[in-house]
Amino acid sequence: MGGAALVVDVITGHWSWDILAGPASLGLFFFFLVGTVGGRLRRDTGDRRLRRWVDEHPWQSALPAAGALLVLNTAALWLLGSWGLFGAVFTSLLPAGLLLVVAGVVGSVKAARTRP
Repeated sequence: MGGAALVVDVITGHWSWDILAGPASLGLFFFFLVGTVGGRLRRDTGDRRLRRWVDEHPWQSALPAAGALLVLNTAALWLLGSWGLFGAVFTSLLPAGLLLVVAGVVGSVKAARTRP
């Protein structure tokens, strides 16, 4: 997804460091989304106690992924784009919050479906 956004920016002629900020941000979001949701839906790997804790606390267990996305997305926007530090932080809050909501809802639904 990030590569497709980069190709569109190259074709339209936006030539600057900003050309990398948007696709990097989009790529980071989908990387964390697939990793977090995919990790919740797998059953065969991981420590049994950790898996039980994740099933019991779906929203708390989504916080590390959302926090990591917030930090990495802020760094990508700040270093590659024309955003200042505060602008990059506030811009990164939306994808991190969206990741938190999606991962929390998926974890809650999975936990509700597995309970007897």
